[in-house]
Amino acid sequence: MLRLEDLTLFVRAAALNSFSDTAREAGLQPAQVSTAIKRLEQTLNIRLFARSTRSLRLTPEGETWLPYAISALQTLEAGFEQIQPASDEVRGVLQIAVPSDLGRNMLLTVFQAFRREHPALHLKILFSDQVTDVFKDPVDIAFRYGNNDDASFVALPLAPLNRRVVVAAPAYLERFGEPKSISELAQHDALTYALRGRVYDKWILSLDGDTHHVAVKSAMMSDDAEVIRRLAIAGEGIAYKSWLDVSADVNEGRLKIILPQYQGDSVPLNMICPHRKQLSTTVRLLHEAVKQRCDVLQALLPVN
Repeated sequence: MLRLEDLTLFVRAAALNSFSDTAREAGLQPAQVSTAIKRLEQTLNIRLFARSTRSLRLTPEGETWLPYAISALQTLEAGFEQIQPASDEVRGVLQIAVPSDLGRNMLLTVFQAFRREHPALHLKILFSDQVTDVFKDPVDIAFRYGNNDDASFVALPLAPLNRRVVVAAPAYLERFGEPKSISELAQHDALTYALRGRVYDKWILSLDGDTHHVAVKSAMMSDDAEVIRRLAIAGEGIAYKSWLDVSADVNEGRLKIILPQYQGDSVPLNMICPHRKQLSTTVRLLHEAVKQRCDVLQALLPVN
């Protein structure tokens, strides 16, 4: 007879390609995961994984059976949601992946309010600027900037009109002056962002239908978007940031928009979900709460 725990561990091991990582995630010992997989293989009378000292991969039989295992777990989860009392239908654990800057400075307050409204819900929030794989990583939903070109997952729009803006602290502008043209901008100290080894030091700015790629001079660089924001506020240079990330700083005077006549590139924000079946009541309500906040901030974005 199949054990639900064994089935769950199999699906996670297939995603993580590691018994050790699966055990760490589940709070178990690696030997317990290995035993669970062996027990499942004995029940099915097939080998699910090809194991070696350095690698773990699914066998052809494991590859064939994996989607059925995932479907079975999703069906059980959907059934669980259906039998919850209507008065407290938002419950369980919701695992969320968010970009570091956006998560700390805008989304975290929304999550706190949502949790207070639904006390039976437990949130697990993972902050990272790395693009989360919603199929393999242990998350239910992810917040992601950019257009959705991948039809394999569901993308719920949050801020379709969001774009980047050029910003600097008043203290920096007092010391070095405010650039009034693209050529002047290129001479200033820029705070640049790096992701997976790529440095984003060419800023896209548009005016009257003409697009300019400005090669900026990097004074400081970081792979953490929140660090770039903090450096900008400290007056270390000029930054090119998503409006959602810096809207509060601009509105409260910590940062000022530079070259407001230009438009930065479009960076729509979406909530990503692996499958439409996972659009639970909890996910839909959280989407609504975040979208309400995004609508307020988008309305404050200067229009040129």
